[in-house]
Amino acid sequence: MIYEGSYYDEGGTISDPTYWHNDVAYYIERTHKLTLDIPCITIKIPFDRLGLDENRDQVVLSDFALREWVSHIEALNELIYNRSRSSKENGAFYCFRPTNVVLQRNAAFVEIISEKWYLCLMITVQLPYKNNDKAMRMLCKMLPKEVEELIVNFDLGKLNAAYELAKKQNRIREWLKSSNYCAFIANGSIFPRNTNNNGPLEGAFPFASPEDVEVEICGLRGMGIKQGVTVITGGGYSGKSTLLDALNSGIYNHCIGDGREFVITDQSAMEISAEEGRSIKNINITPFIKWIPHSSTESFSTDYASGSTSQAANIMEAINYGSKLLLIDEDRSATNFMIQDIKMRSLIKHEPITPFTERVRELYEAVGVSSVLVIGGSGEFLSVADQIILMDNFVPQNATQEAKKLCEHDEPRERIPFAKWEIERKITTDHFSSYPSGSGREKLKVSTMGYILIGDEQIDIRGLYNMTSPAQLAAIAFLIRKIAISNQDRLIVLHEKIKKGLEDMEREGVDMVFSSSFPGFERWLELPRINEVLSVINRMKHLNFI
Repeated sequence: MIYEGSYYDEGGTISDPTYWHNDVAYYIERTHKLTLDIPCITIKIPFDRLGLDENRDQVVLSDFALREWVSHIEALNELIYNRSRSSKENGAFYCFRPTNVVLQRNAAFVEIISEKWYLCLMITVQLPYKNNDKAMRMLCKMLPKEVEELIVNFDLGKLNAAYELAKKQNRIREWLKSSNYCAFIANGSIFPRNTNNNGPLEGAFPFASPEDVEVEICGLRGMGIKQGVTVITGGGYSGKSTLLDALNSGIYNHCIGDGREFVITDQSAMEISAEEGRSIKNINITPFIKWIPHSSTESFSTDYASGSTSQAANIMEAINYGSKLLLIDEDRSATNFMIQDIKMRSLIKHEPITPFTERVRELYEAVGVSSVLVIGGSGEFLSVADQIILMDNFVPQNATQEAKKLCEHDEPRERIPFAKWEIERKITTDHFSSYPSGSGREKLKVSTMGYILIGDEQIDIRGLYNMTSPAQLAAIAFLIRKIAISNQDRLIVLHEKIKKGLEDMEREGVDMVFSSSFPGFERWLELPRINEVLSVINRMKHLNFI
């Protein structure tokens, strides 16, 4: 029964927490033991009621349905809204509001029960305090009625358009994998975001590729960025960083109307920046830092990295993740890490830093890692670039030949010995725990200030630019916790363990890692990449990396 905003029965358990309405199931569970007045409800709609095909992309279907469902939740809240009362007094419906990327989530998914297929939508409900009649009306009348509205208005035409978009996006991704290109930007794409950051900026210039770098893929024409070294340059406020941000967003597919639907980037890409103050544990940074006083650069560790050492570590870790494309903006980089001109090389006789200009070609030639660099203040990278795109008021031009002519009389660079790029990351199980030292109670939290708290760790994740939402951060936290509590090995090969965990989440559902034992978490999870999970673990200060 529901009583004073809490959901329970006299025995403390619920024998059958499901109720039905027109073949739609409503499964009720607690969100957290301290928030009994905010239950979680999973609505399970049979495929046949929606006219759905079982042999279609389930992630696209779930994403589309969730976006349609948001407006119905808003309609429900409008019906019960009373500005003179708080949500706790008045009651409220909550659902996850997705960004414009298409991802696997726990807020919408497909489930097979007794060989019957269901589209599932997860919501939470704030039950009105001490108002049992209204709570029952919300759950048993208003909610089923709005679900019926969703079913009646479910637009299969719009769904098929979403299927077709995803199909074309994935075909472009497959083309990239088999070609010598690492990114594609379709003509007509719109990069600048509106003030809410949820769509294209009205009146913004649509992208148009320079003709001499234009390619056609799957019937679309646009700019292809080849593997190797690409420099994006131009004056201030010309659109350089906006283009790089669009490429960074292109690791994921976007929904219809985003403006960047056909900005498609190698899915292993990482944005690399300086991250002063981050923790680094036992990593080889010798390709970029030859020596550091009172420290080893072959197994470098620090709790508070400098700009140059943090950027070096970020690159070495990205290579370890399997990234084949680095996205770097000079505005977010350490200057002394990126460049050192001839005059400074002549003046400084004992420079421990090998600037990125000296390694960027080797990265591609030795380990197949391409780079896209936004450079506006130095010509040092022009001589090592394969392709140079000049942005002028958001209009791109191919300036490769012009820039190469400017470099004809430059002194030839002295070729430095190739570096050792391969690293393998293992940790011992010491301190890899969700239990703080001396405590029998787990600790897990995602802070709004940019930290993940797990066990004794406070992990600074403010320098990670590829996170899509707090829901993805929550999924990473729960996955790390699950690996920690279930691990039986003395040594953990991080890449293998996390890859298996993500495969399990993809197969069994993202929600498999969730636990209701931790207050402060919203109920929503989004599937992350292995890159971001490893990035979080690599910032843990108490782990023993070997």
